[in-house]
Amino acid sequence: MRRIPPADWYRIRSAGDDITQIDEPFIQEFYRCNIWHVRGRDRDMLVDSGMGVVSLREWVPLVTERPLDAVASHTHFDHVGCSHEFPCRLCHAAEAEILARPTRENTVAAGYVTDEIFDALPPEPYQSATYAVKAAPATRLLADGDIIDLGDRQFEVIHTPGHSPGGIALWEAASGVLISGDIVYDGPLVEETYHSNAGDYLRSMQRLARLPVRVVHGGHFPSFSGERLRDIITAWLREKGA
Repeated sequence: MRRIPPADWYRIRSAGDDITQIDEPFIQEFYRCNIWHVRGRDRDMLVDSGMGVVSLREWVPLVTERPLDAVASHTHFDHVGCSHEFPCRLCHAAEAEILARPTRENTVAAGYVTDEIFDALPPEPYQSATYAVKAAPATRLLADGDIIDLGDRQFEVIHTPGHSPGGIALWEAASGVLISGDIVYDGPLVEETYHSNAGDYLRSMQRLARLPVRVVHGGHFPSFSGERLRDIITAWLREKGA
């Protein structure tokens, strides 16, 4: 399989509302994390950081332009690979231990990371067999209801356990923007990791369905409307008999 130069590894696209989508197009779509950069007046926010196989700070200048909070929606390998590159690291308290002491097992890399998840490989010396997330102890622990303040923008932390115990979504009520992580996106949802919980998942989905969302930026797959969010959740709840 061919190797991709680091300068070509990331793709950057505007998502509106001063939000930029960064992703890794040579990772197959199901495994490809969306990295969301949010511009604020006083500081910026980065939600998730990809696999970490190519440096974000070195190859995506946008993330170094201003002070920045690097937020982990949860601590699976595809979302926290570059978290160690940022001095301000935020995650929910329930997954702080994983971020501080990641292993191939507790980040679920052991069950997913093979060459088969790539359409083309990262630059050398990357090897799937030895891939691991680097430790990135949180500098701020988040809880439900906390606010991430960017000066002119405030994002409320919504604890959304189910996919993982410390999963969070970020809700900007003023704009109707929801950055949802992996609890819900417009694609096949993962409900059976080693620390998933069906009851928590149900309650998290019911909670998100009540928000007056305009647009959703999920952890995977394209962004979608609030109406689509309600359709996805309604169909999911019906499937669960709830």
